Amino acid sequence: MPKIARASVRAFDLVVFGEFFSDMIFYQLRNQPRFGEEVKTDCFLIAPGGGLATAAIAASRLGSTTGIVTRVGADAHALPTWNEILNEGLDVTACEVLRDQATALTVSVAYQSNKMMVTHDPINQRLEDMLSSKAVLQKLHRARHVHVACALRHPKRWIPVLKQLRENGITVSADFGWNPDLSPTQLLSIVKYCEFIFPNEHEAKAITGASDALRALEKLQDWVRVPVVKLGKRGAMLMADGKLYREPALPIDIVDATGAGDAFDGGFLHAFLHGADWSGCLKAGNICGSLSASQPGGSQGLPGPKEYRYHLSAMKASGVRK
Repeated sequence: MPKIARASVRAFDLVVFGEFFSDMIFYQLRNQPRFGEEVKTDCFLIAPGGGLATAAIAASRLGSTTGIVTRVGADAHALPTWNEILNEGLDVTACEVLRDQATALTVSVAYQSNKMMVTHDPINQRLEDMLSSKAVLQKLHRARHVHVACALRHPKRWIPVLKQLRENGITVSADFGWNPDLSPTQLLSIVKYCEFIFPNEHEAKAITGASDALRALEKLQDWVRVPVVKLGKRGAMLMADGKLYREPALPIDIVDATGAGDAFDGGFLHAFLHGADWSGCLKAGNICGSLSASQPGGSQGLPGPKEYRYHLSAMKASGVRK
């Protein structure tokens, strides 16, 4: 891997590396879908999806200068989802366009509080190969913070890149889901270079083998400086220097929770990059996650600065803790 010189001026607050999807979302179904039956709904949406898009849009709308690194297919120029990314003002330099493949697609069906998804994404296989691109590495090194929004496979590809980012003063975070093919030892070899990781409660317990979220959080602090565990409708918590911080979600009805965790990541990172304390970072994440879940699709409910400040003021005034 080429040595990247330390940037004198950071062009981006945040660069997100990960998978992009076009999401086709069916929601507010009248009945639970079953094989062999047709269920109709008046509620349908096509929107950008995946952790990369939702986290990046969340941070960008709040005012963080944000770039993305991903792959799309030759069809991208005709997709409303990719055009929405461009209209959001996200920097897409160093993204790859593969002429012989289609952009990744997910069909999501939401019924009450549950959802099912079917995904076609051959284009995302071996996404870590992009780490060999000089243009990609240069873009990552022009950020104040790099967020990885994809599964962490092939540690040998990730470790040198993340290590060099840290050496150049760039903080790193990851939201990688849970991959049972990757051992805890392999995962630890990667995430030890991260400032934050963002598992949900289920993922945190699966990764650590802990019986509850708090014990999982305590174990994860041996891995990263500030682990964060997302608790859905119960908000989120983190541990820093042995101290527990916890903040509630907004009391908002959930329409579609798809992408809410990724929205949390974007809000949290925006607050971190703009000097918030740990409670403030959790509040920002919960605001974005809750508002995301109040609308179909991950990005449709994301707030701009005015709505964000309103909810932040209300949370601080209420002083509610759970």
